[in-house]
Amino acid sequence: MKPLNKYIDHTILKATATKSDIIQLCEEAKQYQFFSVCVNSCYVSLAKNLLQNTDVKVCSVIGFPLGAMSTEAKVAETKQALNDGADEIDMVINIGLLKSNDFDAVWKDIEAVKNCMPTKTLKVILETCYLEELEIIKASELAIQSGADFIKTSTGFGTGGATIHDVKLMKHVANNNAKIKASGGVKDYNTALEYINLGVERLGTSSGIAIVTGQTSDDKNY
Repeated sequence: MKPLNKYIDHTILKATATKSDIIQLCEEAKQYQFFSVCVNSCYVSLAKNLLQNTDVKVCSVIGFPLGAMSTEAKVAETKQALNDGADEIDMVINIGLLKSNDFDAVWKDIEAVKNCMPTKTLKVILETCYLEELEIIKASELAIQSGADFIKTSTGFGTGGATIHDVKLMKHVANNNAKIKASGGVKDYNTALEYINLGVERLGTSSGIAIVTGQTSDDKNY
């Protein structure tokens, strides 16, 4: 097992996040040597500047948090985030199209984003709280077939976050063809370790400091 801090995408995605919040996030990521910071796309260039000459990567969310915008909009946002210095992209799947059984549209949406970034890491957010078991399986399959490097549980803005049950389901589908990111509700060391022991490769959380210092976070966000 690698050091715990290297599993963490140190995250702030709330609508009210200010430039000062992003500066603090990046300073914390440098101090604790988290794998990355995860921010909304408007803050990618700021985060990239703050983290230059460090090993901390910049992750941008795309189509966040609903996933319901056009593929063209997701592609444009992705290209801008990459131009601004994003190392990784976390995109939200089109949940409504998945539930409409329009699977072609779902995979084409993901594939279009992946085609913008063939050598960079793409994580596809399934938003499992809205999905039945069979839908989680299908969404996982579609994301992996479309080139996703990771499948990710949650935005943190839905009705629930990661669960052990959903992660086990995703892991079974992914096998060794994609990695898993658990996000939403990961707020303490024991929970983080439980997911890592299941084979999760990345944790999305705003409680990274609490996790690596053995505390329990009361942060209501993510």
